[in-house]
Amino acid sequence: MISPLLLSLKLALVTASLLFVLGLPMAWWLAFTRFRLRFLVESVLALPIVLPPTVLGFYLLLEFGSRGWLGASWERFTGHTLAFSFEGLVLGSVIYSLPFAVQPFTAALASVDRRLLASSASLGASSWRTFWRITFPIAFPGIVTGFALSFAHTLGEFGVVLMLGGNIAGRTQTASIAIYDNVQMLDYQAAGRQSITLLAISFALLVAINGLNRKRNWRLQ
Repeated sequence: MISPLLLSLKLALVTASLLFVLGLPMAWWLAFTRFRLRFLVESVLALPIVLPPTVLGFYLLLEFGSRGWLGASWERFTGHTLAFSFEGLVLGSVIYSLPFAVQPFTAALASVDRRLLASSASLGASSWRTFWRITFPIAFPGIVTGFALSFAHTLGEFGVVLMLGGNIAGRTQTASIAIYDNVQMLDYQAAGRQSITLLAISFALLVAINGLNRKRNWRLQ
């Protein structure tokens, strides 16, 4: 049976990886589009930041359940429900952590000098080649920041994962839920050990992000 910490790390890694794949195209569009209603799209993407996790989790639970269109379709093709499963936690975490990846991605891509892109295009480079040779290396620190923030945000989830996954040991019981359980049982030693582990991981991620950004700023000086 997988431990709550390992389950949290697995969930965070899968979620951050999916957000890297899905969030970069969204961020590219936001950074370069001239769509007049872009602010509405940004508001929708940023909604999980201000929406209470239990509210978001409740609506996702309704959609992921057997009566929801997505949940019913998933059950028809896989034979089990999307709610109270690891797959459901992943999908819910992607939605919940989306702005923590897309916003840093967008800021990093928007900071790339347009003149470099224009010069690359004038030399005959394709948009794809320009992105991987110029845009991505320049925006890399911001992209790493978005990946790390979405990882850390998912690692500490509580409200959404509790609503979507319940508290099934080995399947949906993450570290944050296990800490809550231990506190309820007055097992403060176990809760303390789990809490300090999450604290250390989160602090290490922040140190890595700040160190990377500081190194980049030093190189630009």
